[in-house]
Amino acid sequence: AALDITSTTGGLLVPRMTASQRDAITSPTQGLIIFCIDCASGEGELQVRLTSSWKNTIGGDVNETQPPPVVGDFYGGGVVFYIFVDGETGYVLGETHGLIAAVEDQSDGIRWYNGSYDTTGATGTAIGTGSTNTTTIITEQGATATSYAAGLARAYTAGGYTDWFLPSKDELNKMYLKQTDINTTASANSGSDFANVYYWSSTENSNVRAWTQYFDTGFSPPGYQTVSLKVITNYVRAVRAF
Repeated sequence: AALDITSTTGGLLVPRMTASQRDAITSPTQGLIIFCIDCASGEGELQVRLTSSWKNTIGGDVNETQPPPVVGDFYGGGVVFYIFVDGETGYVLGETHGLIAAVEDQSDGIRWYNGSYDTTGATGTAIGTGSTNTTTIITEQGATATSYAAGLARAYTAGGYTDWFLPSKDELNKMYLKQTDINTTASANSGSDFANVYYWSSTENSNVRAWTQYFDTGFSPPGYQTVSLKVITNYVRAVRAF
């Protein structure tokens, strides 16, 4: 029969149960850990305890880790907005990795370049290329990094992390698609909403232009991406991978 556990305080010892009984527990639907006490001796019992994570374990030590982050979670200094899938840079089988957006803009108007129309070679467009693009731009653009978009993004240190970067063209689009989730979580964590303006990506188009995305969801077509002169001042929202 299913076990209906409605409340615990600090742990509830229940008789030893089968795996089927364990999996049939109906309440609560989350926040429950079941683990074995002294199972190695064959005389153990199962302890049931409410926690912030969900884990069913028969035998062995308890691993009370938090569940993997999902889109919309406040995590790693910002808001999770994308989870890597098979074939993308950063994907690891059996693990959860993805991209995190800063909870605030780093600039409401900064140039892409540092004053010189050079070809930097930061041409990566795909998911997983933003960090490399950012490093390439900074290497080519040189001093006073915070005077241009990529350098400013890399200089961001929210959460104590120093690996923030300017998103690639495709990463920026994923951020646009999840801006509602980001806005909600950012507002709850001293952040701010995206503006209905153009944001820089780290993807270079030519020696004089780079890719941007318009974040006004009411614009037609929605999620409009275009190239802008590097001298134009656009917004910056940094991201990092986890």
